[in-house]
Amino acid sequence: MQFLISAEFNVRSPVKDSAMSYMDDVIGAAIFDLNGLPKEYFTTPDTSNMSWVQTIFQALGLRSLLISSLQLEGFHHATIQGLEHCAIVVKQRTHYIALLLKYSVEEVPADMIEWACAFEPEWLRDNPKFRVA
Repeated sequence: MQFLISAEFNVRSPVKDSAMSYMDDVIGAAIFDLNGLPKEYFTTPDTSNMSWVQTIFQALGLRSLLISSLQLEGFHHATIQGLEHCAIVVKQRTHYIALLLKYSVEEVPADMIEWACAFEPEWLRDNPKFRVA
């Protein structure tokens, strides 16, 4: 599996409410603790392959290495591009959340990243489309 990883290190202003819902584009999700260890996985009937979670785990490890080595602050998000799918990883107050999208895009729209930053894991638990893996 081939992936391209990009990350943005800066501090953004508070998230604005977005009228757009990207939930239909999400086919998988994973919650990681602030150390980058996976805590919870969610899948849909569209995706049973969880190998993308390993890639996110590795990306979070790389993020930690870059932050400590280069003394970078303000990690905002990372986008991981696959051949068929794309994942957005955002840092929230108590965890990281990774959302697997059903398509791959060269650049994730800013409003989608803002939506991901405001994403609540309860949205997955309350949505019948998702099941805990």
